[in-house]
Amino acid sequence: MHAVVPPLPREVEADPRAAAIRARLGASARPLWSGAALAVPDVPLEAALARALVCAHARGDLVLGLEGCADALMVEARGLDALAARTAAGPAERVSRLLLVADDGAERFYRQVERVSARHAPRLLTCRVTADAARLGAAVAGRQLRVKAVLVQHKRAVAAALRALA
Repeated sequence: MHAVVPPLPREVEADPRAAAIRARLGASARPLWSGAALAVPDVPLEAALARALVCAHARGDLVLGLEGCADALMVEARGLDALAARTAAGPAERVSRLLLVADDGAERFYRQVERVSARHAPRLLTCRVTADAARLGAAVAGRQLRVKAVLVQHKRAVAAALRALA
């Protein structure tokens, strides 16, 4: 099963490594849970991605925890819907947010992730990080913290995280 990766941020699409990033995202996809309709890329928590997440966290560009991620995405969606109602602009068909989830969640957690991902597609790209919640939390916060979901919510930080996959 391959993930359908929507257009990436313009900054990433213009990068010479864009094809490599797309290939990495598409090749490692697997369903979130046994009955999932959505396949998401598996991405390793390598040093480059960890650095990008630490920088994003320091700038306040991350939301930790699935509930907080879902709330932040809903607030943004309401704003985008209001903007679309006032203008002739349609919704963006490009990734602008990145949801990273740990690989040690329960099926119920992944069903919730799938609902959030479907609701906010195509502007949200969801990836499963090959790290448990403790390792993901330590990589993001620099201390012992269990984090099962991280939303990268600024286009600069999303681009940096995606380029770190190249």
